[in-house]
Amino acid sequence: MTRMAEGLLAAHLAGKGWSFGFDRAVRRAGACHHAERRITLSRHLAARADEDEVRQVLLHEVAHALAGHRAAHGPRWRARAEAIGYTGSRLHDHPIAEDRATWIGSCPAGHEHRRFRRPSREVSCGLCSRRFSRASLITWRSAESSRG
Repeated sequence: MTRMAEGLLAAHLAGKGWSFGFDRAVRRAGACHHAERRITLSRHLAARADEDEVRQVLLHEVAHALAGHRAAHGPRWRARAEAIGYTGSRLHDHPIAEDRATWIGSCPAGHEHRRFRRPSREVSCGLCSRRFSRASLITWRSAESSRG
């Protein structure tokens, strides 16, 4: 993965001072850190995803580096992304490290929800109701108690 990332940086960002590294992100696949001129990839994603999926995430982040911070996911970013071969959607939509979540919740209808931190207030199921609903409150339990 490192070799692929460094190859993409050399091909598209040569001489601009950009570097690559892994991070511990569990909710996002990759990141473009403009201030540090660094592109990072979730080590959890790298361990689970196939080569093409990782390549697309890296191209997504390289496009951010090329388009600039203010471009966000707008037309300028899209044009740069397409020009370098990015074919994926705007955001990564697969679980990155959901199995590492420490809190598991369920609503009365049985929908399962996972969180990395214990919710500090009552939360209702967004699948059951678009707005907060006491009838759809999620009950949380520690993932450790579920494994035991």
